[in-house]
Amino acid sequence: MKSLILTLTLLLSASVLIAQEQPTAATTTADHDIEQVIDSAIEAQQQREMAAEAAKIDSLSKILTPAQAATVDSIVAMRLRLARKRIESVSEIDSLAVIDTLDSGHEAVHVILYANNTWRYVRNRAIERDSTVFVNYWDTTTLFPYRHIPYDSLPQSLVIDLLDSASGYHTPYKPAPVRSRYGPRRGRAHQGVDLSLKVGEPIYATFSGRVRISQYNRGGYGNLVIIRHDNGLETFYAHLSERLVAQNQWVEAGQVIGLGGSTGRSTGPHLHFETRYYGQSFDPERLIDFKTGTLCRTTFLLKRRYFSIYSRAEQNFEDEIANEEQDKKEKAEREAMRYHKIRSGDTLGAIARKYGTTVGNICRLNGIKSTTTLRIGRTLRVR
Repeated sequence: MKSLILTLTLLLSASVLIAQEQPTAATTTADHDIEQVIDSAIEAQQQREMAAEAAKIDSLSKILTPAQAATVDSIVAMRLRLARKRIESVSEIDSLAVIDTLDSGHEAVHVILYANNTWRYVRNRAIERDSTVFVNYWDTTTLFPYRHIPYDSLPQSLVIDLLDSASGYHTPYKPAPVRSRYGPRRGRAHQGVDLSLKVGEPIYATFSGRVRISQYNRGGYGNLVIIRHDNGLETFYAHLSERLVAQNQWVEAGQVIGLGGSTGRSTGPHLHFETRYYGQSFDPERLIDFKTGTLCRTTFLLKRRYFSIYSRAEQNFEDEIANEEQDKKEKAEREAMRYHKIRSGDTLGAIARKYGTTVGNICRLNGIKSTTTLRIGRTLRVR
């Protein structure tokens, strides 16, 4: 690095001398040449540093046994698979006309051509890669068919592929901030995330999969769609005003599966969205950045400790409503708060009269006494 800095210093000094001695046109050429030399010097230094790192890794690998080297390679490969990435939503397929279906050369995959000159791989659902995913515990009437699976029987961690070359991703709703997050609040469990919306706005299948549940649920979910995906995950879409898919139907990522609403136990239009594995809920924000609508990674390491310790086989919507009502109350209280910045000549009595309150109330809100000296510039809460 010192040699690089010295080289750049000499080159820059030379460029100053050239600029002083040459005419304007020549100066422009010289500057251009110097920039090229600097770029080349930087590139050469970067190559030397990369070569040094490669040599270090090579020297270390020589002292490893083949088994140790294989372990290192597998760990590096896994870390690369699990690295965070930003995956944008695929196009909404409902608005695209299919103009042709082509053979991909593999019987399990088709190539679909759309009218907007785009294409995508789509699995041939007649040839399932792992049909047991859609057989074991497959129940189109019971929301949670995994009730009898012991929590301790689930693996401590599990690598789950969210995407591959023949699958896609679409945010369940358009990019929007989360209104209510996953997890316990005020001692009440929330098994998913809530996204505010307008009634009738489209809700999308997040990943490709098979619809296990499409029904009106009287337990609080209202119009509910549950999709099981090839990797065993299930996604829940609740409070829909209308369901547009049927049980056992195959859906692709980006397909509109329903319209947003406020059915069931709901205080207003929103999408209640859950991600579950064998009935156990975990935070959907581990997968999706809802504000941008992007998928955070293509491969997900699901750990058993991610499952909520409060997780039950259902969402108690009375808890959710109680939280929403408390949120509204606290918001109203915050908006009702009033403050006064003390100016010269102010007294507690004058401030109380101005805001229609009492000296005692101002003292209580600010933890002061009626005899406290008021400092100019200090802010007092008056309501």
